Amino acid sequence: MSQNNNILQTPIEYLKGVGPSKAELLKKELEIFTYGNLLHLFPFRYVDRSKFYKISEINSAETDVQIIGKITSFAEVAGKGRNKRLTAKFQDETGTVDLVWFQGARWVKASLKANIPYVLFGKPNVFNNQYSFPHPELELVSDFKASPMQGLQPVYPSTEKLNARGLNARGIAKLMKVLIPQLKNKTPEFYPAYFRKEYKLADREKAFKEVHFPTEVEALKFARRRLKFDEFFFMQLEMIRQREIHKHKYRGFAFRNLGHYFNDFYSNNLPFELTGAQKRVLKEVRKDLMHGTHMNRLIQGDVGSGKTIVALMCMLMAIDNDFQSCLMAPTEILARQHYTGLKELLGGLDIEIAILTGSSKTAERREIHSKLEDGSLKILIGTHALIEDKVKFKNLGLAVVDEQHRFGVAQRAKLWKKNTLPPHVLVMTATPIPRTLAMTVYGNLDISVIDELPPGRKAITTVARSDKRRLEVFGFIKEEIAKGRQVYAVYPLIEESEKMDYKDLMDGYESMTRAFPRPDYQVSIVHGKMKAADKDFEMQRFVQGKTQILVATTVIEVGVNVPNASVMIIESAERFGLSQLHQLRGRVGRGAEKSYCILMMGEKVSADAKKRIKTMVETQDGFKIAEVDMSLRGPGDLMGTRQSGDLDLKIADIAKDGQLLGESRDAATDLLKKDPNLKNSEHNGIKNMLLLKTKNRVQWGRIS
Repeated sequence: MSQNNNILQTPIEYLKGVGPSKAELLKKELEIFTYGNLLHLFPFRYVDRSKFYKISEINSAETDVQIIGKITSFAEVAGKGRNKRLTAKFQDETGTVDLVWFQGARWVKASLKANIPYVLFGKPNVFNNQYSFPHPELELVSDFKASPMQGLQPVYPSTEKLNARGLNARGIAKLMKVLIPQLKNKTPEFYPAYFRKEYKLADREKAFKEVHFPTEVEALKFARRRLKFDEFFFMQLEMIRQREIHKHKYRGFAFRNLGHYFNDFYSNNLPFELTGAQKRVLKEVRKDLMHGTHMNRLIQGDVGSGKTIVALMCMLMAIDNDFQSCLMAPTEILARQHYTGLKELLGGLDIEIAILTGSSKTAERREIHSKLEDGSLKILIGTHALIEDKVKFKNLGLAVVDEQHRFGVAQRAKLWKKNTLPPHVLVMTATPIPRTLAMTVYGNLDISVIDELPPGRKAITTVARSDKRRLEVFGFIKEEIAKGRQVYAVYPLIEESEKMDYKDLMDGYESMTRAFPRPDYQVSIVHGKMKAADKDFEMQRFVQGKTQILVATTVIEVGVNVPNASVMIIESAERFGLSQLHQLRGRVGRGAEKSYCILMMGEKVSADAKKRIKTMVETQDGFKIAEVDMSLRGPGDLMGTRQSGDLDLKIADIAKDGQLLGESRDAATDLLKKDPNLKNSEHNGIKNMLLLKTKNRVQWGRIS
């Protein structure tokens, strides 16, 4: 197989029509270094060149059209400075359209001839009820008929610099025409026949050929499905193998006892009945911990789903088996929240718990270090200060990591070295991640999902309102305050921005104080530029119910719990991302009363913003919201990092191809059940391809 792959490793400059200078551009602009890189530059769309229009049939500026006609005349029009534009009349038997070139007028005029039949292809513009074509594609009818590209034509990504050198979408298609014939019998099949049949996969060589030069729509769909499947399959195969290697290579401590601490807490200290989802996740964790294999599990759950209590009960399992636990949070605020919450929950139990952060005093640190080493300190909460070399545990059995994507891999790996065997790892995230993304980004972890909210959490009524209806909104707020409730009003900006015509915070505060005057109402303000002490003072006034309205920026996204707050107003909601809107909404609905989220919007709102607002109004399911967020922003943006493996996808799309991802994962799982080490000779092709793909990749899964 390696011999066949040699041609794919050929430097791109050796391809006819490229040469050294174009090769440099292809490397810089599209990261195309070899024949293989070019082969994997897939079209992002296709245009149908089999259909022809008459000029009289053009009825929209939306779609590309193709017309046979003649150029009847040229005219040069002077523009500003030295800029000249070239125009031409193009006609067929039904009418005339204008052609316009803003650049390269001299070259265009020299290369085109009047009164000779051309095929025109392009997207029409409408000006004064007249259609015109800026920078159209023109090809002699004789050349067009001789070309094999008369049906579905690929459109490749390009850049301005490439366009300037003739490597536009059409120029790249010409390179593909040179490349594809050279690869005949050089891209062999790596799946055995039974596998292709089972998963309905097209032949590999045919798939490449069809995707670049489609013969018909159905064949193209089949080819694209095969190439997407390949990308997903090898990604999943790698991750599942890593996970299995991890389970067999690394032993963990066995927590066999469910003893005094766990049972006492469960019977006497639980503040509420656990949900079915919480019980299911606890069982999954318990199963991991009992058997002595090393646990590497992710718990996903929406805002308020009760992940922390599940993590605490896992820590109690550790204590019942004479082990210590730690919880690492990405910020000091979050670490303090966890510490306060867990201390409260453990009120009736004799368990020592401490917090260690960057701001801990030297004397505190010394005491913590000593109690950790003699084993009397059972639970340590903290920031990355936990992984300092000075921090030594007597017997660390469980490490809980909150919001793991905020930590570097190397940081997490340090936790492993805190005992003779690596402690069990439980990762928590409050950011719902679509299942498809979790399968790719966290594929090396076992995943548990808490997908129901505790009883008593009522649904939050969410509505969108334009500025015109502000007085109506203020009237509603007055009614809620009269019932004894409190209100958040969140703004995206702190200072007025010249570029953006949005209400800023201070304006908002002033309009609130006018609409809700003292002494009948009290309005607080909190933003990022305030001193910490002033911020805390205002927040405390709100917590204690001394102010009815808190005007704030997004600093309250991760903040204190105010069960009495029943209304969340988000100003200029179109400016916020979906996950942020969802997190902000989660600040209300924490008490027993009915809660509301009002999304205030400007008049001019983009299509994406409308979709975000519509999603917020229609659902409160964090996972559904995350799905929409991913389809709008893409998976890379959602994660903020690609620490957990390289999403090296050229044709597959996690947001759109979720079903195929699931199928490829099942295929990878079934294959590894049959042949865990891919030793069977019929799986040699798969094994070699996997080795080829993983050769240069860092194996994060081993240390996460």
